[in-house]
Amino acid sequence: MAMTDPIADLFIRIMNALRRGHSAVNVPTSKLKAHILSVFKAEGFIQDWASATVDGHPVLHVELRYVPGREKKPGIEGIKRISKPGKRVYVGTSSIPRVMGGLGVAILSTSKGVMTDRQARHSGIGGEVLCHVW
Repeated sequence: MAMTDPIADLFIRIMNALRRGHSAVNVPTSKLKAHILSVFKAEGFIQDWASATVDGHPVLHVELRYVPGREKKPGIEGIKRISKPGKRVYVGTSSIPRVMGGLGVAILSTSKGVMTDRQARHSGIGGEVLCHVW
């Protein structure tokens, strides 16, 4: 059966693994997912990610990040998918959203690649809003 929204599947797999306290999760591979995970790593939401092969299928192995302390608190509290296959959401430079007053990050797919809302504002370009992460 074909998957209609692989990006949402990536987010769900990450959130489910964080809620269960797993240290890592494997997701099916794609170039867009790899770019999104690179942004997550640069922003400190995950520890690391790498390409791997499991049972002959290419996957992305994502090492999850937890905030040090007495309780095992995840590095990602929430992810909200904004642009969906049924309703794409595009923004210009002047209307790039701020997530939680700047505490969260909006991830955009632009003509210059996948980047955060701050990078897009600095570059002066808009694009498709993929998700909000906090």
